[in-house]
Amino acid sequence: MKELAGKWALILGCSSGFGAAVARVLAAEKINIAGVHFDRKSDLPRVEKLIEELESEGVEVKFFNSNAAKDRTRDKVIKEIKKLTNNGPEVKVLLHSLAFGTLKKFVNGDESDLVSPRQMAMTLDVMASSLVYWTQGLVENGLMGEGGRIFAMTSAGGSTVWPYYGPVSAAKAALEANVRQLAYELGEQKITANAIQAGVTDTPALRKIPGNENMIAEAQRRNPSGRLTREQDVADLIKLLIRDESRFVTGNVIRCDGGEDIVS
Repeated sequence: MKELAGKWALILGCSSGFGAAVARVLAAEKINIAGVHFDRKSDLPRVEKLIEELESEGVEVKFFNSNAAKDRTRDKVIKEIKKLTNNGPEVKVLLHSLAFGTLKKFVNGDESDLVSPRQMAMTLDVMASSLVYWTQGLVENGLMGEGGRIFAMTSAGGSTVWPYYGPVSAAKAALEANVRQLAYELGEQKITANAIQAGVTDTPALRKIPGNENMIAEAQRRNPSGRLTREQDVADLIKLLIRDESRFVTGNVIRCDGGEDIVS
């Protein structure tokens, strides 16, 4: 995909999981990487190793260790991207892969087990609403134009239930609705927006969900492919979807799960 060389991808949640896998695939296609992550000091050596790996592909890499849900972070990153792209519509890909939310019950628990209004609002803001605000920043500043691709990571939890997953489930459902609306509003500008529904994937985010061991075992049992979804599966799908041939694929929730979700 020589026509993409020198373009930029902005990845929210870039330091691990799906974000890191997509960054590697896009860097191999000579797409420059701007990434936002939120890591502790103890995790920074791992992040630096990823940056070195991406730079070894001969691309520019700019990471920001800051909360992607904060207005000041978004303003700072957008301002820096304008400098990196000379104010041109050079951002080809926006990937929203933020996995930070509250895992609490709605009812029937001790007070400490129940989600608070503040926690509910935070989860929706980080995992759903922030996609809208970042898209606004790119489009209104002229950084993404015709041929732009917006992706958001969702899960089967957007339409089903798991213990303690209620706030995140609500956020995933809202995220999918936001993707549809963005696809509708950006259609005339020939920018596509799609949600990627990955199957159960053994990521750091999954390991934070209570009962994740049962989720992993059940997914392995159900999946026709006989294994869990891998981050690389999603990265390879996005590699296909950034091609010009996918120009009319928009407003969808696209499964990447080896058939896991079709098996009851």
